[in-house]
Amino acid sequence: MIVLESLEQFKTVYRAGRKWNRCVEAIENIGNIKDGVMHSIGDSLVYMIQSHTSAATPALNTEYFEGNRRYFDVHYYLEGSETIEFADKSALTQITAYSDETDREYLQGRGEIRELHQGQIVVFDNNKAYRFHDEKHVRKVVLKVTIEDGYFLNK
Repeated sequence: MIVLESLEQFKTVYRAGRKWNRCVEAIENIGNIKDGVMHSIGDSLVYMIQSHTSAATPALNTEYFEGNRRYFDVHYYLEGSETIEFADKSALTQITAYSDETDREYLQGRGEIRELHQGQIVVFDNNKAYRFHDEKHVRKVVLKVTIEDGYFLNK
């Protein structure tokens, strides 16, 4: 998991590559989309604005970690904060086998906890799994980006 403190830092670190430019394009387009509606840019990225609060949304499934293989997530926090727990998949026990249709697998165990807040961008690489722990008010852009032709800087 890579945490960047701002969109400007993301633009500096991930300045090269079509998929990274598409991430910035998606984030800069959020004024033109409705919350909860999935959009795509090409065939390598889908994104949406996700909002939830403890009063408006049932509790998130925090029992199991979620892992992906074909897409990785990028979350850009617009408002609020949330606590996540993340761990290497190899340190967790698989509960539900990987599904190619959903690009998800579920795992259990313990990981490291981190609070994320407004302005930060988080890149979840696919050797880790994560789960969310609280129901505070949060509004964020969630991007699902294909792993093809991709790499993670600073790794």
